[in-house]
Amino acid sequence: MTADAQGISVGQTGLRLVALALVFVALPSAGQQLEDPPNASRLVAVADSAVSATHVTAPTPPANPGRANFAGERASRLAQQIADWVVDSNDNGTLPFVIVDKVEAKVFVFDADGKLRGAASALLGLAKGDHSVPGIGKRRMADIRPEERTTPAGRFVASLGRRASGEEILWVDYENSISMHRVINTNRSERRPERLASATALDKRISYGCINVPAKFYQQVLSPIFQKKYGIVYVLPEVRSAREVFSSYDVN
Repeated sequence: MTADAQGISVGQTGLRLVALALVFVALPSAGQQLEDPPNASRLVAVADSAVSATHVTAPTPPANPGRANFAGERASRLAQQIADWVVDSNDNGTLPFVIVDKVEAKVFVFDADGKLRGAASALLGLAKGDHSVPGIGKRRMADIRPEERTTPAGRFVASLGRRASGEEILWVDYENSISMHRVINTNRSERRPERLASATALDKRISYGCINVPAKFYQQVLSPIFQKKYGIVYVLPEVRSAREVFSSYDVN
């Protein structure tokens, strides 16, 4: 027998003796009658149970941390980190969610379980920044200065809605009039379709703050997943830290 085994045997014997002593202390005095007098085998069983109680079962290893499934789609490290955090923390609950990467000018749409449903380039606010100017949602577009045309960062509960013209859009930040919609091409000089096709992220900074995506992507990916339910849109910051904006953590 090894020294460790001897130590375990001695320790169990000592615990058994302590348990027996406690049982005998609990026995009634000689003048009292026992309804069911104890015998040696019962006392040993009590002692064994006391020894067993001292053995703590090893904790179950934690489950593998949650991960978003990008299905091979290229994404920035920050986009991957936030998507993983959403899945691991269940921050989205049972709702689909969208990651908007402003630095890369790209949108990722996931189902509630974190599986990618589609990704596309996006046009974003002309100005760099993570906040909206207070009251900007009530101002005329012509009165919004270039430096005020930001796409705010944050976590938004989004739902489908309609423009005044009747066109469907996804409201991201209703108060500040920020939505996600099919690319607009009313002002041909802005060359929005060409900007969407550009490989340069800076070419995609042109809007007043709304998020423009390809029409086919909106119709086939974004709109269907938001039908009959809300969803969460996470607009990644470009000035502040993600931890500050979302209270997120890195999933290791």
